[in-house]
Amino acid sequence: MKTILSIDGGGIRGLIPALILTDIEAHLGKPIWQLFDLIAGTSTGGILAIGCARKDASGKARYAAKDLVNIYETRGKEIFSRSLWKGVSSIGGIADELYSADGIEQVLQEYFEDDALQDCLTNTLITSYDLQNREPIFFKSWKDEHKPLLLKHVARATSAAPTYFEPTQIEVAGSLKTLVDGGVFINSPSVSAYAEAKRIFPDETEFLLVSLGTGELIRPITFDEAKNWGKAGWVLPLLSCMFDGVADAANYQMQMILGDHYYRLQTELSIASDDMDNATKGNIENLKAEAKKLIKANKATLETIYQALAR
Repeated sequence: MKTILSIDGGGIRGLIPALILTDIEAHLGKPIWQLFDLIAGTSTGGILAIGCARKDASGKARYAAKDLVNIYETRGKEIFSRSLWKGVSSIGGIADELYSADGIEQVLQEYFEDDALQDCLTNTLITSYDLQNREPIFFKSWKDEHKPLLLKHVARATSAAPTYFEPTQIEVAGSLKTLVDGGVFINSPSVSAYAEAKRIFPDETEFLLVSLGTGELIRPITFDEAKNWGKAGWVLPLLSCMFDGVADAANYQMQMILGDHYYRLQTELSIASDDMDNATKGNIENLKAEAKKLIKANKATLETIYQALAR
């Protein structure tokens, strides 16, 4: 049986899957990369996927999942940091991106340095979208033209959420790509991860897929609120609806495809904010509470996952 891990996008809400991964490692005593034959991620999930797969100088995991939790707990405000002028000039993300890329690029530089995608310890799949060529991009650690790409650049591409951060550019096999967050077309990469696993392991007949969400949006948008929205009013709500909707669609599809070999760990955000950029101390604590609630509510499911992964 081949095992697949899929991690959703969701900005600062990536703290939730990071804590679930920490729980998995604590129970099984192994790093995430040893437990999964393929790890896929979008946006913040892409950063986690790369973090789990990055090796150190001795060929072991550079980071435990608990090390990646630190990105959200202590570096969130740095990533989602803007000057007063930036806040005014962007008009809430309408006239310009909300945040300078300096903060996130500094964090990615520190965590991933100059390692390349080919250095990942397990098969790693990261999503992005090429604006210039109008096509989805799947960065694959096993693909020759993607192997030399730097982890920090791939992580920046997958997390370049429109209105939050400006696009980034990467040259891939001599072609310049203008890239934004993979969440614009596939916020939950589970279906694509399964399709790739079928290609990587053509003789395998049994797959187990674990999909980690970053919290479901439950904040309603009423008719009275939306009926008079123009382009400006729809910008951020449309992005959140799109991210949430494609994740729900992927969940339904994977249930149909894999049945009881598919596990989705997701929770409604009844305590924490669903904003992708709310890195306040209070919301970080609320996200941790959401993760604790999810783990408690899914105790039986997690035990089944632990048993399957241990085999």
